[in-house]
Amino acid sequence: MLFSSIPFAFYFLPAVLVLYFAVPFRFKNAILLAFSLFFYGWGEPVYLLLMMASIVAGWIFGLLIGKHRGTPKAKLLLTLSLVTSLGLLGWFKYADFAVENLNALGLQLTLPGIALPIGISFYTFQILSYTIDVYRGNVESQKNIVDFGAYVSMFPQLIAGPIVRYADVARQLKSRTHSVEKASLGVRRFVIGLAKKVLIANQLGQLVELYRSTTQPSVLFVWMYAAAFALQIYFDFSGYSDMAIGLGHIFGFDLLENFNYPFISRSISEFWRRWHMSLGGWFRDYVYIPLGGNRVKPLRYVFNVLVVWALTGLWHGAAWNFVLWGLLFAVLLTVEKFLVGKAMA
Repeated sequence: MLFSSIPFAFYFLPAVLVLYFAVPFRFKNAILLAFSLFFYGWGEPVYLLLMMASIVAGWIFGLLIGKHRGTPKAKLLLTLSLVTSLGLLGWFKYADFAVENLNALGLQLTLPGIALPIGISFYTFQILSYTIDVYRGNVESQKNIVDFGAYVSMFPQLIAGPIVRYADVARQLKSRTHSVEKASLGVRRFVIGLAKKVLIANQLGQLVELYRSTTQPSVLFVWMYAAAFALQIYFDFSGYSDMAIGLGHIFGFDLLENFNYPFISRSISEFWRRWHMSLGGWFRDYVYIPLGGNRVKPLRYVFNVLVVWALTGLWHGAAWNFVLWGLLFAVLLTVEKFLVGKAMA
């Protein structure tokens, strides 16, 4: 169910708003969870079971890790949690990719042919950030499975982000402010995002499709396609983020920004501090810094950057072109840091 679709705008959203604001606060997270699960199951009901299993597993691991925090058992539980979450993500998103590469090496394996569950990368990363933060002692484990389920499945940001960390909304799950002013701000932000998606991204998408159907494009058309594709991706993704943040305001949540005018950046590193900020922050805090960050020797720094950007590429898609895309940015960022960083500052 798309935010820009008739079922969402005229049926789903009015229904959830009426019930959400009709019940006392103690039931609001339950309403949000129920409608979020319905929203997710609308397109492919079978994968609703996968999400529910992920929620239950993440909640149980969080409780156990919090109970044994500071002991070797907590580390073992965290490892099991990571293996469970990444194992599910790996199977559903990367199994076909792995088999294709094994077959290219001479094996004759049958492709699993697994359909990719929508949003699995987003809610998996949210569960991972929760269990890791519980292990680190940054947050307390959530005792209420309804509140935890509402956090993981929250429909405003479920499909296209931003990636919301539990630490950023833990207090808001227990207590948040609802007001006409905040709701009006949310409606305004949602409408802006909807306009970005429908009036700009979708129209640019038609130009992109026209180019792809052309057999002999001119040089000018190629440049038009490149600009249109870049802007389509930006306005599509930024529009969804705006709609998610706006809906969050309506329901009393303050979700973090995900885009900050990336095309005004003066360097590649600045661009990635402004583009999909929640994903970049996630990889920084849970992969890059644990690897040593930039407080290491140059060769180790290059290794850290290559690892982070190879994983970033894989996160975007299960194909070698995404991996190469990530590694290309790793090379560009390394060159910028050691060779041209001062000139671009």
